[in-house]
Amino acid sequence: MPTSTNAVEFTVHDAFDPQKHEPFVLGHVQWVRRPGDGERPALSAGFWHVTADEAPQPFDLLIEADETIHIIEGHLHIEVEGGKSFDLKPGSAASFNKGAQTRWTVVEDTTEFFVYS
Repeated sequence: MPTSTNAVEFTVHDAFDPQKHEPFVLGHVQWVRRPGDGERPALSAGFWHVTADEAPQPFDLLIEADETIHIIEGHLHIEVEGGKSFDLKPGSAASFNKGAQTRWTVVEDTTEFFVYS
């Protein structure tokens, strides 16, 4: 995995690899860019994988940073309090502002690529 430690030039290249998953608050994550890498504490990215067995019921999630997601596989249903609801399937993308109150339902085992900023 090529990296540069210079904050101006910081780059990481990684491919989705379930062998690199580590436990996360819910499900598993494979970090591409950990919080704080490249001296940018608010910016991070990775692959999140969650199964319907790990999240059998809908769960509430306060979006703690601006977050953009792209669904690689699976199916999520996300409701935004006071707003719309979305069924996200492979190829779908969504972006949420920091502070949004959401409710997530893992309809099928899902892998997403996410960016926090």
